[in-house]
Amino acid sequence: MSSRSANSRIDVYSGGMIMNCSLQASVAAPILALGFAGLVAAGPYEDGLLAYGLGDYATALRILRPLADQGNADAQISLAVIYAEGQGVPKDLAAAARWYQRAADQGHVVAQSDLGAMYYSGEGVPQDYLAAANWYRKAADQGYAKAQFSLGSLYENGLGVPKDPVAARSWYQKAGYQGNDLAQFNLGFMYRDGKGVPQDYAAAASWFRMSADRGNREAQMVLGLMYSNGEGVPQDYVAAHMWFNLSGAGGYTDAPQWRDAVAAKMTPAQIAEAQRLAREWKASGSPATGGER
Repeated sequence: MSSRSANSRIDVYSGGMIMNCSLQASVAAPILALGFAGLVAAGPYEDGLLAYGLGDYATALRILRPLADQGNADAQISLAVIYAEGQGVPKDLAAAARWYQRAADQGHVVAQSDLGAMYYSGEGVPQDYLAAANWYRKAADQGYAKAQFSLGSLYENGLGVPKDPVAARSWYQKAGYQGNDLAQFNLGFMYRDGKGVPQDYAAAASWFRMSADRGNREAQMVLGLMYSNGEGVPQDYVAAHMWFNLSGAGGYTDAPQWRDAVAAKMTPAQIAEAQRLAREWKASGSPATGGER
């Protein structure tokens, strides 16, 4: 590894903190989150979800639209997703925003968060960071981790709210403790850089580790750098190789060159161990390494 300072070495990571408040990030498959997985049809709404899950969007619309008109918030957000994705209907973000608004006005946290995402990105509504922050806050106050992360991002960047790293850290932490990998990743940088918290490389490594364990390839890359440099964790080339390997397998393009660089400092037995641990992590999602073997 380079002989530059610890902070400089970590900065070879080219990504930086994540700000991911867009509708695309938010609308990952909320209909599934509303209960399609393992669904047993028990009523009209469930029948609509079943049709949606089978790709029969015409039937889903026929069932869900009357329910949405009657005020069913889950049906309203389902219609919002259908219009946002253009499934069985022409894509219509303005219509999606209207259905999100109706569900959000009833206190539906997913709708509030997704409506905030639409205001953030200006999709279906005029771009309005203040409105985005207000809707994110409504969902965040109800404990919705995705909205907590998004609100933290707004505070981090001073969009729609005063720039406030302490408030950003607070919202990231709420989301991070619920397992939001993006919030965990950003908390790692806040502790690394001393933004909103005292600088603490050990705490940074801990948050990066939480994010990495959830499959965040950027966190895996940074954690590999921390282990290769011994920053916040004991220097451990086996752990570094494993995390670089996993990050590269996840699509982070710079990771393989760092894996190969650290491999030049390792014995064949150490490389084999790192590869075994990476295979185990992929199989179980929970590595047996990280300086804790």
